Amino acid sequence: MNSVKAIFMKQAKDVMKNPMALVMFLTFPVVALIMTNLVEIEDYPNNNMFVTMMAAIFAGMGLITAVSDAVAEDIERKCLRFLVIAGVKPYQYLIGAGGFFFAAGAVTSVVFALIGDFTLQETFKFLAIMVAGVAASVLLGATIGMYAKNRQTATALGMPIAVLVGFTPMIAGFNETVEKFAGILYTQQINVIVNDFSASLRRPLLVVGANVLVLSVLFVVAYRRKGLKG
Repeated sequence: MNSVKAIFMKQAKDVMKNPMALVMFLTFPVVALIMTNLVEIEDYPNNNMFVTMMAAIFAGMGLITAVSDAVAEDIERKCLRFLVIAGVKPYQYLIGAGGFFFAAGAVTSVVFALIGDFTLQETFKFLAIMVAGVAASVLLGATIGMYAKNRQTATALGMPIAVLVGFTPMIAGFNETVEKFAGILYTQQINVIVNDFSASLRRPLLVVGANVLVLSVLFVVAYRRKGLKG
């Protein structure tokens, strides 16, 4: 646990020194708040459209590039090699390196919930799928960073992947073929719930869980292969 705490604190300090990383956690809810209060939509009494839209984008793609950059930075600085030699396990590194982003993402999800005009049941569903989505995005970002050679490569890989998983659910609404493919993505499941709170949480959470399982395997494989080379 000491190694997890040390990695977590190190990551928190690194993020705090990077204003651009902090802005990400503020930009999405601020935009949602401004649009919600300035734009009135007919036949949409609660006006939650902008809250759910920005929340889905944040949980689905907002964290990916930030986490991949953080992990790639550890590889560049040879920190990962040191940690592997010191006996740090993959899950310990993941919890430490991604823990700060997950915690910040969870807090941001709560902010979205406070901005929106949700019932108690809707709030529960909203936070459940948001937190699950944040966890998947953190894991996806960490996996990308682990497979990247450096921060530049992480950005080059992370950005298009983030755009792909983030915007595919939107395109799926207009294309049946894309919709079939999108069903396996955790981002599609986020959109299912935030756009229809009457939908069951069971399938979305199972799909997100499957995404997390696959990404976990890929992360562990990359950590063990690249650790001593990083």
